Amino acid sequence: MELWVLFGTFVFFLLIGTPVAFCLGISSFATVVYLGLPPVVVFQRLNSGVSVFALMAIPFFIYAGDLMVRGDIARRLVALAGAMVGHLRGGLGQVNIMASVMFGGVSGSAAADASAVGGLMVPQMKERGYGVDYAVNITVVGSIIALMIPPSHNMIIYSISAGGRLSIADLFTAGILPGFILALSLMVAAWLVARKRGYPTEPFPGLEALGRIFASAVPGLILVAIIFGGVRSGIFTASESSNIAVVYALLVTLLVYRSLSWEDFVEATFGAVRTTAMVLMVIGCAGAFGWLLAYLRVPTTLVAALQSFSDNPILILLLMNVVLLILGTFMDMSPLIVITTPIFLPVAQAFGVDPIHFGVILILNLGIGLCTPPVGAVLFVGCAVGKIQMQDAMRTIWPFYGAAFATLMLVTYIPALSLWLPSLFH
Repeated sequence: MELWVLFGTFVFFLLIGTPVAFCLGISSFATVVYLGLPPVVVFQRLNSGVSVFALMAIPFFIYAGDLMVRGDIARRLVALAGAMVGHLRGGLGQVNIMASVMFGGVSGSAAADASAVGGLMVPQMKERGYGVDYAVNITVVGSIIALMIPPSHNMIIYSISAGGRLSIADLFTAGILPGFILALSLMVAAWLVARKRGYPTEPFPGLEALGRIFASAVPGLILVAIIFGGVRSGIFTASESSNIAVVYALLVTLLVYRSLSWEDFVEATFGAVRTTAMVLMVIGCAGAFGWLLAYLRVPTTLVAALQSFSDNPILILLLMNVVLLILGTFMDMSPLIVITTPIFLPVAQAFGVDPIHFGVILILNLGIGLCTPPVGAVLFVGCAVGKIQMQDAMRTIWPFYGAAFATLMLVTYIPALSLWLPSLFH
């Protein structure tokens, strides 16, 4: 009965449009009261959920990414991507994907990627005769790449949700190869669609021009090296690297590019504060929700149920992927990571899945959910940028969904894709 109170209350408030954080908090409070436990337990668990030092990295990575967006970094990275891959079939579509790879290494946010890269690329693609649905679909699905490569703050949330015992450096490293595979699969899909529709290529600017464009983009690219190299080498922690990233972003945008105005600085600061407040509220309330799941022995019960259903890890992993894909259609990514990690991670480990490997599966799976209606946050951003109805984009998005799903299956069933690169550093 306790589980009916917990999940029933949560679903009820979610269906009537209550923000997810409040759904989690109210359902946790109602369940604690029903169990006869002191209500203060909910607030204690909420407080302990956000009182984690590693969470300090999230607001500063968000802040650094916003500063780079407003400081002309995105435009320079898009120009570099155009010089590198614009001559391939579907020119600007390929540029869009490559720009997502580069900008994802700066922002770590799919929504920021879709907004910044899409804001630059979609108008250009429409002007050059590309279908707006094609432009929006590439922007939306390509933005998932930002979740896979450092500095993905969702990897940090997963590490904390797993009990804080997983190395953030290992998670950052584990996502790199799957992120590149996702980019390659999307480029193949973009090439096939562009060939079918007869979209043009862009002229190659020449090696000299490529060198000049690369030199202009280097200060932005160095940020990726600072974040990943510093964390991976152990010079500083993820929290310390996020602070360094902010200082570096300010120095580059103010002194090197001289493109950050006072108004942009203020907007970036307030934007980072608002986003951080929302994320931490969700994490805190989800911490109370997750504690109740453990208290009610939900993970243990689920492991036993799945083991009685099948002892085949291939089938169990497929089933978990399907459930996560469904959940991703109507809930945002951050709360889902905090809610599902304590439920599904013990199941995955019971079937021999490494927790680092499972983290990559989870992030990629829920990233696809961000592009899926009815509550696909990144899908809404892309459609708003392209000024297109969501149903119009959905009619032709399937080749790119297919590429993302194929990558998910490869990552799920070939653990080496996630674990090989981290193993080189041990």
